[in-house]
Amino acid sequence: MGFHHVLFPLDIALGARGGPEWATDIVELASGAEERNSRWAQSRRRYDAGFGVKSKSDLRVVLSFFEERRGSFHSFLFRDPIDHSSADGAISAHDQKIGIGDGTKVTFHLVKTYGATFDPYVRNIMKPEENSVLIALDGVPTTAFAVDETTGMVTLDAPPASGVQVTAGFIFNVPVRFAADRLDVEITSFDAAHAPTIKLVEVRA
Repeated sequence: MGFHHVLFPLDIALGARGGPEWATDIVELASGAEERNSRWAQSRRRYDAGFGVKSKSDLRVVLSFFEERRGSFHSFLFRDPIDHSSADGAISAHDQKIGIGDGTKVTFHLVKTYGATFDPYVRNIMKPEENSVLIALDGVPTTAFAVDETTGMVTLDAPPASGVQVTAGFIFNVPVRFAADRLDVEITSFDAAHAPTIKLVEVRA
């Protein structure tokens, strides 16, 4: 198996449905109270891209993509139609806090934080679009850095001084695979096609 650094067709992805999931064990006690335990440190995303297939042309593209991935064998990139950037609008170098300088550290992982009050969730961003990444040091934009688009690691040319806040803006994709080795399709009219389900599941290292 392997990872193919190729993006699932964007026009079809825009019609996808799906989002994050967690794994929570819930035990109901004799008193009626509950004990809950979260088994995952990071959420995982699932999608159904079948809703984006509108024509035979779309279907041919998906079939070709599916065959080249050997079904669920090779993973690839998927653009979440709702959650694919560091901000709700235009990205900026100030969108997300990714670290604090200590005078020696030069590598920082891109992250996105959800929530702010009760228990913010910090998501590791693994597949940024390299040319989209913006970095600022204490609010001052810089271009003195490199980005690994396969890991989400940012390497600065020089270590920020102690206490300097490192922030970032970016567009990112989700590493996924087909959830099954079978693709069922249906022709509904002369130039219309329908794929009942094209299920995708996020791949985590």
